[in-house]
Amino acid sequence: MKHSLSRPQMPRLVLALIASMVGLGVAASDQERARLVVGIMVDGLDNDCLEVLQDRFGEGGIRRLRDKGVVILNADYGTSLDPAAAAALTMSGAEPAVSGIPSAEVYDREKMRAVKIFSDPSFIGNSTNSTYSPKALRVSNLADELRIAAGGVNIVYSIAPDAATAIAMAGHAANGALWLDEKTGNWASSTYYKDFPTSVATRNRVAPLTSRMDTMSWTPSLKGAEYPGLPDHLTHYPFRYVFPRGSADRFNMFLSSPMANNEVTAVAMDLLGNLSLGTHDGTDMLSLSYSLTPYPYTKNADTRVELMDSYIKLDRCLEQLFNTVDKKVGLKNSVIFLAATPPRTTSRRDDEKWGIPHGEFSTRKAISLLNMYLMAKFGNGEYVNAYHNGQFFLNHKLIKDRNLDLREIRSEAAAFLVRMTGVNVARSLDDVISGTATHDRPGLHRNTTIEHAGDVSVEVAPGFEIIDDYNTVPSSTRTPMAERHAATTAMMMIMAPSVEPTVIDTPVDARVLAPTVARILRIRSPNAASAAPLHL
Repeated sequence: MKHSLSRPQMPRLVLALIASMVGLGVAASDQERARLVVGIMVDGLDNDCLEVLQDRFGEGGIRRLRDKGVVILNADYGTSLDPAAAAALTMSGAEPAVSGIPSAEVYDREKMRAVKIFSDPSFIGNSTNSTYSPKALRVSNLADELRIAAGGVNIVYSIAPDAATAIAMAGHAANGALWLDEKTGNWASSTYYKDFPTSVATRNRVAPLTSRMDTMSWTPSLKGAEYPGLPDHLTHYPFRYVFPRGSADRFNMFLSSPMANNEVTAVAMDLLGNLSLGTHDGTDMLSLSYSLTPYPYTKNADTRVELMDSYIKLDRCLEQLFNTVDKKVGLKNSVIFLAATPPRTTSRRDDEKWGIPHGEFSTRKAISLLNMYLMAKFGNGEYVNAYHNGQFFLNHKLIKDRNLDLREIRSEAAAFLVRMTGVNVARSLDDVISGTATHDRPGLHRNTTIEHAGDVSVEVAPGFEIIDDYNTVPSSTRTPMAERHAATTAMMMIMAPSVEPTVIDTPVDARVLAPTVARILRIRSPNAASAAPLHL
């Protein structure tokens, strides 16, 4: 006998079926949701060095990322950026002209001195006297969007050796941003961020960095002959660096060494355990910053051993980190991405015996000569206020009071500076904004934040060292650093359960990383991420 459904029963069954399907869909969606995102910035990572050292790496660090993730070999940042600006671009998908973050330090025309980009006296420091907030970041980033998507029930932290990079990664809505205070060595934060982990406060009190540095030393991870491609003379004398209490450069020496990467990793693993990251209703996030830049406090001109050792030590840090993530959260439940920053434009100057042409560009001398030239053209007065980070800042008040044309004076200043020994290119701000003088640097316009930009920017010739004697007394322990001209591309890697391993060797705009990761996480892209995401 056949059974039939009456009309009133039909809608009930349909509704029940729909409800069950919706329930299954929600459960499946929740099951597929990443429980943890780990974002890693590495200043100075170079793909060529990875290739040379690949046989020295373990299975669980860099090799794991390269073998199991998407590898972008040529991510284009436009121009060379410092770690803070690169982190802001990577995490937000917006260039400095939009994000408002061109560098960790900018020149303040009103105060007539350099200031920290995130300086904000309206908030006090936590375990530091420095006062910061993310107010200068004009856009949202991945950390913000993750917090918004989860309604704030998730946990988001950033950890970096410096405040600017930590804040650039944390954004506006993170639970906290942690960095090493450059004066005390404590792990610090800002009261802008609501949380400061108890375990980190305990670390500062029970095992402060200042007490541990006395017994720390940086020595090679391998025997000399085990580092590939070295000439014989570099394999016989292992290096050893310490951080003496009496040295004025003690903290800078430490922060420039791979020991700082070890500290970042230790705190990261601390948070993974003590905050139970990856176990909350929303997707948690942990952002880290590392450095692989050449160590500037060496006695030898050839620092290849130190640099390779930094890579090996970082690989071990990453292996520790990934193993901890796998144990506590599961890599199958995690999204991990790594972004290298563009190479620095300086490196240690070659020994005099090689005869490589070199020279010095004194900022004090340049300002003095430029001011004399402008006085001869436009009358007596102090026309140049300052030099900062490759840029000259003119006295706008004087120029306005004299009823002079600012554009004309910028143009005259650029024309004079380019004739100075050691200056390759000089550009007025007007030419940068219009794009008429940036044909050789197509990314310069997008990486220029107008409110922080100088009136004239210069590029020093290869081999020349910038002696910034206008602002500081050069350190007696720091080694000479010469300018080099290098490409502004860098490597990026993304590892996620839903992503098939592949290598992308065509140039990719670095701004695509944030929207691409957002797409993998199924959340909104940051609000200024205008680049289309990669379809992986």
